[in-house]
Amino acid sequence: MSQGTAPRYPLVLVPGMLGFVRLLLYPYWYGIIAALRRGGATVFAVQVSPLNSSEVRGEQLLARIDEILRETGAEKVNLIGHSQGSLTARYAAAMRPDRVASVTSVAGPNHGSELADYLEKHYPADSAKGRLLSVLLRLIGALMSLLETGYRGPKLPVDIPASHQSLTTAGVALFNQRFPQGLPLTWGGQGPELVNGVRYYSWSGTLQPGKTDRGRNLIDGTNRSCRLFARTFVREAGHCDGMVGRYSSHLGTVIGDEYPLDHFDIVNQSLGLVGKGAEPIRLFVEHAARLQAAGV
Repeated sequence: MSQGTAPRYPLVLVPGMLGFVRLLLYPYWYGIIAALRRGGATVFAVQVSPLNSSEVRGEQLLARIDEILRETGAEKVNLIGHSQGSLTARYAAAMRPDRVASVTSVAGPNHGSELADYLEKHYPADSAKGRLLSVLLRLIGALMSLLETGYRGPKLPVDIPASHQSLTTAGVALFNQRFPQGLPLTWGGQGPELVNGVRYYSWSGTLQPGKTDRGRNLIDGTNRSCRLFARTFVREAGHCDGMVGRYSSHLGTVIGDEYPLDHFDIVNQSLGLVGKGAEPIRLFVEHAARLQAAGV
């Protein structure tokens, strides 16, 4: 990406559940921000509540957008959200379309996650297993907060039940009733690219034997986790990235939905240990050029 193909507006990267900016020296968007900046893009990795509803996270994102607009003098921003970050970005765009030029969903559960449905069924909040899972998530969140070196703002609120419900099929269905912008009218289809002046895009991956479980991914612990989580899928069994289904990820113009990338590889986590033929950084760089060509 050359200077001439950098997007017009700043790129704002929004993390998913249990997301972060940087843990000690390890960034959430491993290698992606540097690649985008080399092409001339203005990039901000933001932090919102790692464990909370998409609406609460969305309000936090709106406040951060205001700060970015004041800092840069830009009129709008381009939002790129990973996982729950896509729902967070969708909320911000629906509430303030005048401040958002585009929303891009990367492996976003735009119709819910079958993994979240499985946990709701087998680990209900009022059960011993559910309480244990809640304690585990709270401990993980607290540890990550201690290790966070990329965020220096106020302490962010935690609401584990709200976080979980925001990712279930039923929870996202309610969210979609309020914020339908960019959604496909048919299952597996594409949605409108332009709604209320905001452009909508999405891409996602699937677990593919011979591609996402070979090469350097053999030593990628998160890939093994994704393969375990994928066993909970029914409707999109065999067509998911371990946490989000292929068709559930669709929003706006679907750039691709079968990249050989699991849910973590798609943002180049695990130190870039991705499978055969996978180039997650290239997807972001190409998308920056796509946004520039669209005038945003």
